[in-house]
Amino acid sequence: MQDDNEKTSKRNAFCCYYAVLGNAAEAALKAGFNSKSALSEGLKALDSVNCRRKISRYRDALSDSGNVMAGLKRLAFGSCTDAVRLVFAEELPPPDVISELDLFNVSEIKRDKNGGVEVKLFDRLKALEKLYELETAFSDRSKADELMSALTSSAEEGDIVEDQ
Repeated sequence: MQDDNEKTSKRNAFCCYYAVLGNAAEAALKAGFNSKSALSEGLKALDSVNCRRKISRYRDALSDSGNVMAGLKRLAFGSCTDAVRLVFAEELPPPDVISELDLFNVSEIKRDKNGGVEVKLFDRLKALEKLYELETAFSDRSKADELMSALTSSAEEGDIVEDQ
């Protein structure tokens, strides 16, 4: 019983993370699944109609119907702690540790001639500007749809009145 509750809790968390991240393996890791089985667990969850409905509801609640908006939100509000941890590490961590780092906000990593490491992050301000533009576009489209709906419904009501 405990295992079922724990798995249900992880699946619910997966749906929430997937709605924001758009990446099955990463969402499964954040939801608490084992790193070795994260991708397969995420894909199993995505096979579930119930899970896909939850993801759709979460995206609707976040006014996000696609991965572009989710990506911009991650760039604007995501954490850079893993990138900082990587830069200040005494030595390069093993591949299994690196694969679990959240480096989504990193745009470039390079090593200079002297062995130093340069890490460039995406510009949060630009991501916020793009988010604002998208939100405004969605809002304007919604307002236009409401106006058209109001106009067509009042025209239809007018037609009904004239027929009587």
